[in-house]
Amino acid sequence: MRRITALVTALIVMMLFSFGSPAQVPEFKLGNEVLLEKHLDLVKGKRIGLITNQSGVNSKGVSLIDIFSKHPDINLVALYSPEHGIDGLAKAGEWVESQIHPTLKIPVYSLYGKTRMPSESMLKNVDLLVFDMQDVGSRTYTYMSTLNYCMIAAKNYGKPILVLDRPNPVGGVIVDGPMMEDPYISFVGVDNLPMAHGMTAGELALFFNRKINADLLIVTMEGWTRNMLWQDTGLSWVQTSPNIPDLESLFGYMATGIGEGTGVYQADKFKWIGGKGINASQYAALLNSAGLPGVTFIPETRGEAGGVRLKITDYYTFNPAKTGIYALGYAFTLGNFNVPKSTPNNIVMFDKIMGTNKIGQYLEQKLSPKEIEKSYQPELDIFKAERKRYLIYNHQPKRGFLLNTRDITVTVKGVPVIFDTSPRVDSNNRLMVPVRAITEAMGANVHWNPVTRDITIIKNSDVVKLTINSNKVYVNGEEKSMDTKPVIKNQRTLVPVRYVGEHFGAFVHWDPIQKKVSID
Repeated sequence: MRRITALVTALIVMMLFSFGSPAQVPEFKLGNEVLLEKHLDLVKGKRIGLITNQSGVNSKGVSLIDIFSKHPDINLVALYSPEHGIDGLAKAGEWVESQIHPTLKIPVYSLYGKTRMPSESMLKNVDLLVFDMQDVGSRTYTYMSTLNYCMIAAKNYGKPILVLDRPNPVGGVIVDGPMMEDPYISFVGVDNLPMAHGMTAGELALFFNRKINADLLIVTMEGWTRNMLWQDTGLSWVQTSPNIPDLESLFGYMATGIGEGTGVYQADKFKWIGGKGINASQYAALLNSAGLPGVTFIPETRGEAGGVRLKITDYYTFNPAKTGIYALGYAFTLGNFNVPKSTPNNIVMFDKIMGTNKIGQYLEQKLSPKEIEKSYQPELDIFKAERKRYLIYNHQPKRGFLLNTRDITVTVKGVPVIFDTSPRVDSNNRLMVPVRAITEAMGANVHWNPVTRDITIIKNSDVVKLTINSNKVYVNGEEKSMDTKPVIKNQRTLVPVRYVGEHFGAFVHWDPIQKKVSID
């Protein structure tokens, strides 16, 4: 019995190693930690401009500014700070001046003062821009707007930009809220995203880059999955801005901070929402009867304003964007509030936050929150399908890796395939790609036999079988030959993409100039 158990264990280990899956779930690591452990060559010997603030720390809470400035192989020459400044203490919307760092004696360029985009003079002494700041998961939070603007500047002035990925603290699953429309794009809504996008900084960078085409590199996290919240990472929360000191404020941000200019407002750092003339008890009863997941509402009057305090009971099911729409909608049914109006020459902040003027119209029409939610669902569904192209992580933890937009790219029916090991051209001039990623993108299943080292790919009724280091391939049992062989590199099984694609009836086109493969 012991012998059988040992044999089974050995086979499992062989399967995991040979097929390219880690034998153990990787420990969670931030992108900045993966950079220093695995990809130091990206920054070594280069003049680095670091876009960060007090939230740019490693898992031990050590500032990346301190780490970079003390590292013997890193030449930190400039810092760039977002809204709230390099230390995160400035109030929302407060102008921040550029300065010289008091101890490092290098410039700290403010990107929330005279300019919000790095100028040519700010970048002239920099070889590589590095971005590391903690987002909160909302379209309206401006740190990702700063990333967008820095990517544009990097493109304009011929500088590569490296994003060190960090978690979306409210998770990578919930995608909700009204969509941003082009006329309302601003610094509090920089691209066509819903209120809750469910993406990491790296994934947003890929999404932004569809319009920008910057020389973009991303160092991913290790061990992060889409269903992880901040509480699952083991990290301590660092106050990202004066009004988000803790997790309750973080999760309440989208649920309470959306009534700009209407008279419906947040208080106690996004933990309370209400307005003058609202009956707090009626307001709480309406919200509690709405069936909103993961939250209950406690009536609370503040002076002349009635409102509710949010009590989050299940952070995993709590939907902050949907909760915000319901909180705003029910407030309008109970109080006498006005909707600010945009003109062609003046887009009001309320519409910038909503991403559209339609929500204001619906509120004036006294539409129910459910009707408002239904109105934006079609555009939201379109975004959800588009969003899949830019997702780096799935529900299985990955080891950290470098995603280089200069590498060979592969698309299946127009959708980019994201690999954790870069495709490569072998000595036979055949493009080799990680088998699991490409087969899953094509809608096929793959099986690995650790004893025979066979790879069996099944799609519908078609079966293709390949063997490591063999040029023989069996297509529905019929033996054929290839001019190259599947191999194992970096603990990943690589197969020739052309043979796999064409054996399943797909058309495979390779553009060696653009370094692009399209499978249709």
